[in-house]
Amino acid sequence: MDQFLITGSSRIAGEVTISGAKNAALPLLAAMILAETPTTLHNVPSLQDVTTLIKLIGGMGIRIQKQDDTVTCDTKNIDNFYAPYDLVKTMRASILVLGPLLARFGEAEVSLPGGCAIGSRPVDQHLKAFEAMGAEISVENGYVKAHAPKGGKLIGCNFSFDMVTVGGTENVIMAAALAKGTTVLGNCALEPEVVDLADMLVAMGAKISGIGTATMIIEGVERLYGCEYSVVPDRIETGSYLAGALMTRGDVLAKNTSALLLIPVLEKFEAMGAMITTGEDWIRAQMTERPNPVDIRTQPHPGFPTDMQAQLMAISCLADGTSTFIENIFENRFMHVPELNRLGASIKIDGHTAVVRGVECFTAAPVMATDLRASMSLVMAAAAAEGESLIDRIYHIDRGYEDVENKLRALGVNIERINSND
Repeated sequence: MDQFLITGSSRIAGEVTISGAKNAALPLLAAMILAETPTTLHNVPSLQDVTTLIKLIGGMGIRIQKQDDTVTCDTKNIDNFYAPYDLVKTMRASILVLGPLLARFGEAEVSLPGGCAIGSRPVDQHLKAFEAMGAEISVENGYVKAHAPKGGKLIGCNFSFDMVTVGGTENVIMAAALAKGTTVLGNCALEPEVVDLADMLVAMGAKISGIGTATMIIEGVERLYGCEYSVVPDRIETGSYLAGALMTRGDVLAKNTSALLLIPVLEKFEAMGAMITTGEDWIRAQMTERPNPVDIRTQPHPGFPTDMQAQLMAISCLADGTSTFIENIFENRFMHVPELNRLGASIKIDGHTAVVRGVECFTAAPVMATDLRASMSLVMAAAAAEGESLIDRIYHIDRGYEDVENKLRALGVNIERINSND
């Protein structure tokens, strides 16, 4: 199992090129199933989750391949509508093939996703919406078996999600794009990745209004066609590298990104004392003093993103004062707290609230990554710490950060990947 050995006391500074967003690339890959002609997708990051979804789609007989940051897909030879457990269990986003398969081919058999370290993320909202569109849904032996109503077409409907769900919104707008009639979806997720998917569907010939709002209206069309499209920059990767500057009194310029995707995070960075400057496709964070304390409450977009909570908490550990974090999205998303405390932080948890008393510095220690975003917070903390830290279970970070070691080294981090079996 791979580990990171990090020698700390780094000043994180330099330039970093941001990759395409994992959370946007995955639904866009699933949307390729809807197209009757070939589709080309650019700015696709090289990540384990992307590889898994490409393998899953290819297992249906679909011709799909990735070269550098470009994926091409041709669905004309699809021969099955099955997503097996051995692939779905490794990545919850695999459930996103359910809507496209059901909408275009009238049937699908997709394994239910496995558990998630940061909390339950049920797919019941997806299934309720498909049933409202006339689908017959059954769950047998851990698989969702879905069939379109007689005639093979889903039927447009009015449906409002019981809770804001990014994956549910994505799955249902893909299905509604080929449904018969008009679908009005309420309480939709507003995340940039949802907007990116809707924009690609429009490029494929879908008719969608209300993109970027809580109510989307999708007028079903007979067929969708392939297009050429580029994945939106990864706002969480952007924020993660900029966070390193705040933790080490550094200076980071993130290129190939957009400040419009990261407004609530940049506002907190400025409140912590950072100087933030932006351009059309770049963001620069400069820090010269110890961070100010902040209070953060995670919310669905456009609120503060839960995927940046761990990184901001790591910065707050070094703040001159006490910060409070309230996690409203996932019930288990404070698992990085014991690990940060091992590095010398002072954090106490009470339910969904974490109180962080700032300390002068981190001190090196062996720690364990518990989920994707927590892993990056530990890497940045270890880079700031005095001494050598060993970070275990770094397969989490490989799921969401492309070429992470080289990008960190370019920013001045002394990092080495080692294998614990060596």
